[in-house]
Amino acid sequence: MRTRRGFFALFAVHIMGLIFIWPGPAVAARTSLRAADPSVLRVGGTYVGVQAVGSGIVVRQATSPDGLATATTRQVWTDTGNLGEVWAPEIHVDGGRYYIYFTAGRGAAHRMYVISSATAASGYTAATRMALPDDRWAIDGTMFVLDGRRWFVWSGWAGDTNVEQNLYIARMSSPTATTGPRFIISQPRESWERVVGNPFINEAPEAIRDPDGRLHIVYSANGSWSNQYCLAELRLRAGGDPTYVWDWYKSNGCLFGSNRATMMSGWDPTLYADGPGHHTFVLLNGDIATSPPAGPRFPFMYHAVAKGTPYAWANRYWYTGTFVWWGNTAYTRANVPGPTSDTGFSLKFLE
Repeated sequence: MRTRRGFFALFAVHIMGLIFIWPGPAVAARTSLRAADPSVLRVGGTYVGVQAVGSGIVVRQATSPDGLATATTRQVWTDTGNLGEVWAPEIHVDGGRYYIYFTAGRGAAHRMYVISSATAASGYTAATRMALPDDRWAIDGTMFVLDGRRWFVWSGWAGDTNVEQNLYIARMSSPTATTGPRFIISQPRESWERVVGNPFINEAPEAIRDPDGRLHIVYSANGSWSNQYCLAELRLRAGGDPTYVWDWYKSNGCLFGSNRATMMSGWDPTLYADGPGHHTFVLLNGDIATSPPAGPRFPFMYHAVAKGTPYAWANRYWYTGTFVWWGNTAYTRANVPGPTSDTGFSLKFLE
């Protein structure tokens, strides 16, 4: 049986005179929280997580990622306007203010909304619907700042029919508004991300920056209703344009999943978690500028179903895990514009 070390063990990494303090290595485990779609960031020594509960959103705060499962919940928003299903809230800090992005709606009416507050667990504004370009079905929105510019990435439909969920990116003029058109950066067109369809899925994007300063978008592929759900990624080429689809290189398979047939060569399937996906990088203030350097393991969280348990949405739990940067990794592609191969950092996720 595996032994477990908690996230309380801290170590320091010295880079260019700065000290980054990160939780130490741990063997992943299922938390006691039966829920999906974790979003967690660290503010000082406090971990802040958000969760959709019924027709509202709650915030949890704890001194470790594990502790979030049993932390007191504080209701920060309730759907008094009867918007519909509330999905996948995502918490960020921008300019010292907290922003929670979430999806609400029914059927084809799902759209992105945002609330904000000066404090993590109270005082949030009323929900504002985000005016995303083209006004199509949209879920799982996340924001990040890269080289001083804000960006918003989400999963959505090209048109008005539920055929496939693509990843889109748009510039932001403020933490609550996009500007200009949307640009597609990924479609579920690879065989390993089309094992489960109706629709085919690219969703739950999360940004992170590698030790070379390059941007990565890690996302979930295949249907979340199956144990084929997994994490894959897009890596922006050095000096690339985030709005140009062919400047993104996709991993050649799942990087974190429970089925060997869909894993990228050299990456192994999980042993204990079934269908892992919809993750969160536990970054300081949720800022990709604080992305960890190469070297030790760093924490992340995801949802999954325990092996041996029937795979169903109702059986999903939050899990804690770790990841490491994996250098000198080539992603290849064919019959598209630009170079057919790109080499750089990838990620290995560990249970």
